[in-house]
Amino acid sequence: MNPPRILIAGIGNIFLGDDAFGCEVIRELLARSRFNDAVITDFGIRGIDLLYELLNQWDLVILIDACARGSTPGTIYLLEPELDSPAEHTPAQIDPHSLDPVRVLRAAQSMGATFNRVLLIACEPSPLPGDDKEFPTDLSPAVRAAIPSAVALVESTLEKFCTEFAPALTPATSGG
Repeated sequence: MNPPRILIAGIGNIFLGDDAFGCEVIRELLARSRFNDAVITDFGIRGIDLLYELLNQWDLVILIDACARGSTPGTIYLLEPELDSPAEHTPAQIDPHSLDPVRVLRAAQSMGATFNRVLLIACEPSPLPGDDKEFPTDLSPAVRAAIPSAVALVESTLEKFCTEFAPALTPATSGG
């Protein structure tokens, strides 16, 4: 039995403070990941690149991003996006300078991509300062402190997926 195809995709702009959360989590995962069969990639703001990668028919897609939902900065969320209307999104509607993960997923569906499961691991960003002339370039302390929790959540999610849905995929014995 072939192992399932798993994509872990970091999303964010490294020049916009907490928006770089997904990129930083990917950096940490690449340094310590125990899952040799998962593809772990930092897509940054390259929505078109993510779109084309999603066409490779993944069994599990985990997106990692900052997501403002009104909670305390640094709060980690595990969400399952609803992808019920792919026809309304096309690749032409993807802004090449920002990345809306649900829009990219729906555009990929409109091009024939199928997913068994899609999860979003997100972190509540700190509010931007009132002066919009200068954006922070580093992660806020609350979001930086949330990276280990996000990494642990990615790893536990993969372990659970491997155990429940894909016993052929097992963590590597070396590393991490």
